[in-house]
Amino acid sequence: MEKNLEALEKQLDVKFSNINLLRQALVHRSYLNEHRDFPLDHNERLEFLGDAVLELVVTEHLFSNFPNPEGELTNWRASLVNAQMLSMVAEQSGIEDFLYLSRGESKEAKTKARQSILANSLEAIIGAIYLDKDYDAAATFVHRNIIAKLPHILKYKLYLDPKSRFQEISQEVEGATPSYRVLEESGPDHEKQFVVGVYLDDAEVATGRGTSKQEAQMHAAEEALAAKGWAER
Repeated sequence: MEKNLEALEKQLDVKFSNINLLRQALVHRSYLNEHRDFPLDHNERLEFLGDAVLELVVTEHLFSNFPNPEGELTNWRASLVNAQMLSMVAEQSGIEDFLYLSRGESKEAKTKARQSILANSLEAIIGAIYLDKDYDAAATFVHRNIIAKLPHILKYKLYLDPKSRFQEISQEVEGATPSYRVLEESGPDHEKQFVVGVYLDDAEVATGRGTSKQEAQMHAAEEALAAKGWAER
């Protein structure tokens, strides 16, 4: 199924000389399994290229504008280029409506897999811009859509992982250090599911689920930040 990509070009504010580069950036591997006559490849090579361009643009910006230690800059960079941030930018850019997905993938809602597909597609688009234009055009796109999020990230310390943020704010606001307890453990060894509760002074604040205790703790901390109204404190 062909898609009219002119609307997406307007949303991205990029006019492609070779529209098939943009089209390929939107092709998920699953689509080709159902459309073997599709003339383009999937987007994974473009994603590989775009990932490198994105990291270099962000690294150059941080190095040139902040005298902070390497460890802090690394954390800031990670907060800009992680899957959660990239998928959010992809959603804001309206990319999802133009993806080439299998029927099964198309039916998936806001899952972790869909988040990954969106993030990878955004990286592929950055790679496509680099090939269609040049490094400067790709850098302009990254600055406008991704690096522009940095002031918000720094203001609310979103570069910290949820556990670190929740602990820091809990100690600052309530003078208490969070503790975590495994509430439930289920499933066979190769598919374990954990439910973890996070507590302040023995009062449960929130729970989180994950395939490891660490993942469940992270999700519990995210939920706790939201429950306390501290997500953007």
